[in-house]
Amino acid sequence: MTPATQPPIRDLVLLGGGHSHALVLRMWAMDPLPGTRVTLINPDPVAPYTGMLPGLIAGHYRRDELMIDLVRLARFAGARLILDRATGIDREARLIRLSGQPPLPYDLAAIDIGITSDLPGLPGAADHAVAAKPLGAYAAAWEAFVARRLAYPRVTILGAGLGGVELALATAHRLQAQGSKAQVTLIDRGDSPLPALSAAARRTVLRQLASLGVTLRPGAEVTEVGADSVTLSTGEAIGSDFTLTATGARPQPWLADTGLVLDQGFLTTDATLRSSDPRIFASGDCATITGDPRPKAGVFAVRAAPVLLHNLRATLAGQPLRAFRPQTDYLKLISLGGKSATAEKWRLSFTGPRLWRLKDRIDRAFMDRFTDYPAMPTPNLPTPVTEGLAAFVDQRPLCGGCGAKLGPGVLATALATLPVPMRVEVRSGPGDDAAILSTPDGVQVLTTDHLRTFTHDPRLMARIAALHALGDVWAMGAAPQVALAQVTLPRLGPDLQARMLAEIMQTAAATFRAAGADIVGGHSTEGAELTIGFTVTGTAARPIAKGGARPGDALILTKRIGSGTILAAEMAMARLPSLMLGEVWTECIAQMTRAQGSAAAILAAEAHAMTDVTGFGLAGHLLEMLDASATAATIRLDDIPLMRGALDLAKAGHGSSLHPANLAAISWRMTAPQDPRCLLLADPQTAGGLLAAVPADKATHLLTQLQAAGHDAAIIGTVTTGAPHLTVTT
Repeated sequence: MTPATQPPIRDLVLLGGGHSHALVLRMWAMDPLPGTRVTLINPDPVAPYTGMLPGLIAGHYRRDELMIDLVRLARFAGARLILDRATGIDREARLIRLSGQPPLPYDLAAIDIGITSDLPGLPGAADHAVAAKPLGAYAAAWEAFVARRLAYPRVTILGAGLGGVELALATAHRLQAQGSKAQVTLIDRGDSPLPALSAAARRTVLRQLASLGVTLRPGAEVTEVGADSVTLSTGEAIGSDFTLTATGARPQPWLADTGLVLDQGFLTTDATLRSSDPRIFASGDCATITGDPRPKAGVFAVRAAPVLLHNLRATLAGQPLRAFRPQTDYLKLISLGGKSATAEKWRLSFTGPRLWRLKDRIDRAFMDRFTDYPAMPTPNLPTPVTEGLAAFVDQRPLCGGCGAKLGPGVLATALATLPVPMRVEVRSGPGDDAAILSTPDGVQVLTTDHLRTFTHDPRLMARIAALHALGDVWAMGAAPQVALAQVTLPRLGPDLQARMLAEIMQTAAATFRAAGADIVGGHSTEGAELTIGFTVTGTAARPIAKGGARPGDALILTKRIGSGTILAAEMAMARLPSLMLGEVWTECIAQMTRAQGSAAAILAAEAHAMTDVTGFGLAGHLLEMLDASATAATIRLDDIPLMRGALDLAKAGHGSSLHPANLAAISWRMTAPQDPRCLLLADPQTAGGLLAAVPADKATHLLTQLQAAGHDAAIIGTVTTGAPHLTVTT
């Protein structure tokens, strides 16, 4: 049994995607510890590298150049990624409390959640100021402000520490470079700015502030932040279109309720980075080593990562821990706004463009670790093999979700052998979204579906699988009734199996209950990987089949398409310039986890025909509707809503393993221009939207209702007369 197939028996949970944890995950990927499942919890899919933030503010870097894509990193490390915010720890029960879902169990945990620089006690700051930390929100707010291109922008920065000064210099440089007559004011309550620097370095930085026109206001107390001003204790109001708080480090408030030993709100650790609880480690800005404190600087988090990794592995394996001994001084490279920097170490100071280039090289070298990951070796085929095996193996790796579905040709061939239903209550069977059974009170619909996993998060997988199965019921215009679960768990230790199954069933039950249905039973088994499926019933007074579309009907689609391409790209850890795959994937997941019950209720009263867009893609499922209705259709590429990033990824050659079979099944049945968007017409969707043929005179009103209900719906085309055929226009 290889390390990759040895069953996990313990949970290691990393809270926060800071520099230490990012490096730990990368190193873990290269040498995983068998028997341990790793989970990363972070509220955002990307994490900024602090060293390049002044360069971003100054305009020297693009945003994607300083963002660590945690989705790609987690995929590389084989880790579960949970996009949520930790709010507390129940140490007795060993549970991490989260803001958006039930608590998560852990056997060993590590905390690297950074700090904040907000000022919750300052009136108006929460509403009108931006905190420099956490950095992600600041970077986004700054780019939005710069895009306004004000002729006379006024920026006020609270806090003249090293970070605040660097950001003031970067701000002034950026605004002047775009031709604005900027007013940048740097306010500090202390009388002596930059006390940590040598006299020579301080003089250099202060001269640069003056050169860029930054007004330094030491010894000033801010009493209120307004929408367009900052008020001092003297009553003076300073005009401000963008107010930034960079007043130093403030610990995350929830740490105070953990019962862990703290120092001024920061977690205290011993030299091994272990907190007062031997099951919890901490590193980065959120922690302080007892008796050996250091400034809140990223360099210490980076240097701590190898020791943290060793000690996490050692704790899990029952081996001795190692002490972390941070350096007593470190090279401070201070950006001066333009492409120049001041360097200081051992109270010696140097300045010039060469030092900025040195800083740039150091920063880019760090980010290169998270850009192109080393390819993992793949086993060679034995010799000899059956002729044709090599070509088959070289195809795209098998996708998860509906991308793992059998191709349309294979499925049609197999279903053709089924006998005609013999029972009189069966009104329809194979070929529609769900079977229709007559009952004394109307009809009951019955469907089943299951998904191969594409994420290590079983809760997320359970919700998507439940919504995917419900889609067939909603597509029939039926109200969900009951569900049976079919779950195959991967081989895990008993504790982890119990945790995973509980997470799946809790999430699935909540999803079905929100749709008006109950889980009434099911079946579980152990297998090679996680698969989740559900058999669902529903009731309807008037079931809506695929057949019934009429010439002149408008075609309404209720969700964007592109999930198959995005999921395949994420599994392949794709990377495109200026495209943060983690953010694209997160937006895709948000679409997939949006229930379609309200959309079905809106459409059901008027739809002549309806289906859901899943494995065969938009064109494949539309052609099924046309076959059942004996009609043709025209759709407009310009009107089809696409998920962000899907087209760029498709152009770069990414696609689901099912995509070639889908394309082969539809290409000869449609007339289409040479447009890369046509590739996405065959893209398999998981938990996709509804496709309905509705009376043309009702379409606009229905669309308004759908959009008001939160659906990304669009009118994409028209049903026409003729033999079943699809015409695609721009």
